[in-house]
Amino acid sequence: MANIEKLLSGFDNFYKKYFIENPHVYKELSTKGQSPKTLIIACSDSRVDPSILLDVAPGEIFVIRNVANLVPAFDSDMSHCHGTSAAIEYAVKHLKVENIIVLGHSHCGGIKTLVEEHNHQHNFIDTWLEIADTPQMRQICKDYDFDAACSLCEREGIRISVSNLKTFPFVDEAISENRLKIHGWYFDLQTGHLEIIL
Repeated sequence: MANIEKLLSGFDNFYKKYFIENPHVYKELSTKGQSPKTLIIACSDSRVDPSILLDVAPGEIFVIRNVANLVPAFDSDMSHCHGTSAAIEYAVKHLKVENIIVLGHSHCGGIKTLVEEHNHQHNFIDTWLEIADTPQMRQICKDYDFDAACSLCEREGIRISVSNLKTFPFVDEAISENRLKIHGWYFDLQTGHLEIIL
């Protein structure tokens, strides 16, 4: 329960900062709405919070977080619709973001699970990771030892997600009209280095 108490104390600090000391921030965000210029697709990993890593204020970025920062290819079959695709659509069509950043990282548990190549009997994770189960990923796993394969596959996962983003018609249209740019970044947990992949 100590963790819950810490979280509630953290909320008190947040409240003091934004509703007592700087009340204009959320007053403006609540009356004018949000208008972030950047969508970040990041991993759910607790060590890789985009708002902390990029030191941004409330309202500056629109964030999607999921296992291994993956983006599925566009699928017009709405029975397979899910949160990541819906959030991408909202960010591009309604918020009209100007940048999408796929933010991957080292020591990713999702990619590690994919590289291990055995059935973990997860109902949702194994199916989700099929997004990145490509011939290129499988070749990397054959050619390198486990640690090197994980590192290379983490970067390859970013490339796969960037490529899949371009299969969404509204994303492709925004790119072709120079209203949107897509980036791939990789954060190394050990060194703190941010690598620009794409």
